[in-house]
Amino acid sequence: MKNRLIIIDGHAVLHRAFHALPALTAPGGQPTGAVYGFFKMIFRLWTDFSPDHFLVTLDASGPNFRHEKFVGYQAKRPKADKKLIDQIFLTKQILDQANVATSQKVGYEADDIIGTVVKKVKKKIPVLIVTGDKDLMQLVDNRVNLFLPRNGLSGGQIVDSRFVKKDLGIDPGQVIDYKGLVGDNSDNYPGALGIGPKIGVKLLNCFGNLEAIYNKLDQVEPLSVKEKLIRYRRDVFLSADLATICCRVPIRVNLSRYRVDQIDTDQLKSTFQTLGFRSLLVDLEKKAKQMNLF
Repeated sequence: MKNRLIIIDGHAVLHRAFHALPALTAPGGQPTGAVYGFFKMIFRLWTDFSPDHFLVTLDASGPNFRHEKFVGYQAKRPKADKKLIDQIFLTKQILDQANVATSQKVGYEADDIIGTVVKKVKKKIPVLIVTGDKDLMQLVDNRVNLFLPRNGLSGGQIVDSRFVKKDLGIDPGQVIDYKGLVGDNSDNYPGALGIGPKIGVKLLNCFGNLEAIYNKLDQVEPLSVKEKLIRYRRDVFLSADLATICCRVPIRVNLSRYRVDQIDTDQLKSTFQTLGFRSLLVDLEKKAKQMNLF
């Protein structure tokens, strides 16, 4: 078994599963498609990467500190479907009952939990973060990679520093400044109006970071770009601040709590039987034997 910690961005994977898979229901009629897809992804990760540590991070309900900084943060996001919300709660219940490590904190996002855990453990153990959120590329280095699910949940892409450079045109350490310049429609923070990805990448490749760009505005060309940087300076730095993952969330980080061999597979088996997840029962038995959980 490889010495590796896999961290799941729980809401991101559940959201993807909810929209990628057909609607499923338990024998009692309860919607379960997202739950099924979530655990299907977990078993695939266990097969492909054989981690000995595993953690699921979740967003806490209610606003977080970014809403306090910017009232418009995520304001354009549609309200989550109640069927998805119910399955998020069900998944958390299943994880807790089976002693699968989870973490969430009121006032923070799952990204911040991930950043805090990564900062504290990556010198001890390599980390693979499973997410659909490219903001987490800012955490990538020689000890931390991302896994981006693709084709629904049937495939995925490993993201290392070289992939970030190829995909965005910048290094992981420049992702925050990139978000500051170009903004983010999904989270509704503005950036500099009129500065898109191409100009943002060009500026960062030329100057390195936001501080250098603004210290050398006299060197910025063309004039129209310089004028936009000056006009939207406040929005740029606000956006960079909002995009920055907080790595100081007040949570207890304990690697021993994340050990895979502490998972109660008998409880998972019982739950899958109740929900009618026949194929997951087969997957569970195979994966548990592979990982010496029985």
